[in-house]
Amino acid sequence: MNEKDCIFCKIVRGEIPSHKVYEDDDVLAFLDIGQVTKGHTLVIPKKHYDNFLSTPQEVMHKVMDVAQRIGQVQMMKLGAKGVNILSNCNKEAGQSVFHFHVHVIPRYGAKEGLKIEFKQPSELKDLSLPIIAETISKEIK
Repeated sequence: MNEKDCIFCKIVRGEIPSHKVYEDDDVLAFLDIGQVTKGHTLVIPKKHYDNFLSTPQEVMHKVMDVAQRIGQVQMMKLGAKGVNILSNCNKEAGQSVFHFHVHVIPRYGAKEGLKIEFKQPSELKDLSLPIIAETISKEIK
């Protein structure tokens, strides 16, 4: 999707209204229109990048700094007992808006509309963790 058609770029340009909670020259944070929990906030760079993996480090760091501060305020002022920080990359991971964004989701208790659960499928039980670790680590160095 190009910047012209991107819903988040339209929010940045003021073409679509939003409930802003933070804004500076590089970053915008606003309440998610589909509140999963009270205070669910999206933090985005004002410049368009498709996702976390394609965003320059300095921009990603600014977005994450704002996400951290919002999470701290959600805990102090909204009474959250925890916070999920989430960014989906690509359709297979659940990304639906292809503009890098971070969900800051305050958590109040177990009966909320969001459940993140880690289960190991049986076909993954026999993976060679040393080989996977080596594959990843040699590319990072």
